[in-house]
Amino acid sequence: MSAPAAPRPTLPTPSPGSAAVAATAPAPTAPTAPTAPGTTATTAATRRRGLLDWRVRFAILSVVWGFSFLLIKVGTEAYAPFQVALGRVLFGALALMAVLLVRREPLPRGLRTWGHLTVAALLLNTAPFSLFAYAELSIPSSLAGICNATSPLWGMALSLVALSEDRPTRRRFAGLGLGFLGVLTVLGAWHGFSGVDAKGTAFALLASLCYPIGWIYVRRTLAGTPGSPVALTGGQLMVSTLQLALVSALFTSAPTSFPLWPTLSVIALGALGTGMALQMQYGLVTEVGPTTAQMVTYFIPVIATTAGVLVLGEQLHWNTPVGAAIVLAGAALTQTRTAPRKPA
Repeated sequence: MSAPAAPRPTLPTPSPGSAAVAATAPAPTAPTAPTAPGTTATTAATRRRGLLDWRVRFAILSVVWGFSFLLIKVGTEAYAPFQVALGRVLFGALALMAVLLVRREPLPRGLRTWGHLTVAALLLNTAPFSLFAYAELSIPSSLAGICNATSPLWGMALSLVALSEDRPTRRRFAGLGLGFLGVLTVLGAWHGFSGVDAKGTAFALLASLCYPIGWIYVRRTLAGTPGSPVALTGGQLMVSTLQLALVSALFTSAPTSFPLWPTLSVIALGALGTGMALQMQYGLVTEVGPTTAQMVTYFIPVIATTAGVLVLGEQLHWNTPVGAAIVLAGAALTQTRTAPRKPA
């Protein structure tokens, strides 16, 4: 779960993340700096400000998105990957529809807008959510979380070609090289990648590549689209639900049972990790700005690794946390901007 900058950004993620690892399109890649949400979102964020300090919400958001990879892992124990992804977007859409209903906000209008949302849903939800679920059939959830953290690296590389305003600098090139050195460290390249499932890892890296591609598309096509971020993201998740429902019907068979923990994991992954988390991040962006809000990206792999080790009993070798730290350092460098020169 990676995001990203459209004035009305839609679901990125983290991450599963997340998007991630996702909703507010951070810096030029994983998150691309989003503009402030609409008036309605601003008002809601202002009301929440007095109820719960932004630092507490930031911590909650980090934990929710960090645990998303664990929830995916548990969900795949009983359901096919496409079904896990379907449950995620379905319950995420229901959560955001409830918010829109309370606010009495309409869904986006216009065929053009829904056409772009269809492509955005494919790139930012349908494809990466499915790929992460397939990846975790054969790799630990902690590794999936670290792969998700490479999204800013992919985004920086793509932005050099697709976004003219993101000019290459020595620092950003150094961050790109450092980040991929961290990936090689996580995978144990000096051992010939032994013990690492190549297919699962490739799926996870491809999932994180989908996010910046989707963010660039959103930035170019949905900038200035009328409607609040919640409405646009809710519509996007509805489209993704239809896409995954069709794919699941074609390529999977209906589940014969609904085990408790995998079912609860999928519901939590959608309602909390996709619905509530996006709504919470909108408030953070409005209150403390996108630069601070996007820092949640760097906590996700740490929490994902900790959750995988403590809850699922996944093995942790020294190269995993060291490589993850190198990846995050590289990702941070790619997000830096050269300060504009002051006029004489």
